[in-house]
Amino acid sequence: MTADLITEFLPERLGSFLDGRFGKAHLSIERVGGGQSNPTFFVDHGLQRMVLRKKPRGTILPGAHAVEREYRVLKALEETDVPVPRALLLCEDTSVVGTPFYLMERMEGRIFHDCSLQDAAPQDRRSLYFSIADAMARLHAIDPAAIGLSDYGKHGDYFARQIARWSRQYDQSPSERVPALDRVITWLTENTPADDGRVSIAHGDFRLGNMLFHRTEPKVIAILDWELSTLGHPLADLGFCCMPWHTAPDEYGGILGLDRARMLIPEEHEFIAAYYSSSIPTPDLTPFHIAFALFRFAVIFIGIADRARAGNAASGDAADVAPLASRFAARAAAVAGLS
Repeated sequence: MTADLITEFLPERLGSFLDGRFGKAHLSIERVGGGQSNPTFFVDHGLQRMVLRKKPRGTILPGAHAVEREYRVLKALEETDVPVPRALLLCEDTSVVGTPFYLMERMEGRIFHDCSLQDAAPQDRRSLYFSIADAMARLHAIDPAAIGLSDYGKHGDYFARQIARWSRQYDQSPSERVPALDRVITWLTENTPADDGRVSIAHGDFRLGNMLFHRTEPKVIAILDWELSTLGHPLADLGFCCMPWHTAPDEYGGILGLDRARMLIPEEHEFIAAYYSSSIPTPDLTPFHIAFALFRFAVIFIGIADRARAGNAASGDAADVAPLASRFAARAAAVAGLS
């Protein structure tokens, strides 16, 4: 049995658990970096190559880091045309790795975290973006009730509920207030569109860094990181996925200010058009939806900073993203016309 600096749990306990489920085999564990939330590990048990996702150690906010929900939505989507990894098992016994966890198949592919796609062939960049739009449209076309997810979240008034939820999380944070964020919350509350009745599975963190692409083709083969998924409005995901056009390269890898034409990266309106070309009828995207996305990510950055101070962040560079909360708040304010 080998384990590469695994300090969150005892590899021997996980090995015994897997031996009991799949038969005795050699165990290898490798921590996967880059995640800011649920700790993630590559787990090889004999010839079976898997990914383990668990809750972080320490005190967490109620309802946060719900790996049980991640497992449920992945399992429900397995028989659809939405590209997802195959969910293998859920373990809620905290004696194995200290928290609940689940295992999914390990798929081989490429992940890009920089929205300028410097590591991709220039001629593939447009297709990579359009594949993201197509994968998102496929997700939003799924009827939640048809795959057993009618109770995966509340119905109706999604944006009003989400604004209240993330504002409450912001209020509970020990961090200092961000004046721009306070102004944005007021604006969002006053400009929330009327509920149009659309309900879809909302991923909640639909962005380039959560897409696994084919090794050689410009095609999404798996949508990852379903921690924030729920029943919601499709425009929440679309607005969230449009953030790179409104944030700079040093703001979590945005593409604002880059020579996108030279780099063969589509413009925002082209990406949106690609989504609408594949989607079921959906209302138009407005500045509200993009400002909402930037506001929510600002609160997420505040939560990351809080966990870093408490020593519970899943990534070693968590403290470095703390200043991004105020910058994303400023970007949201700009989209809302408040600055």
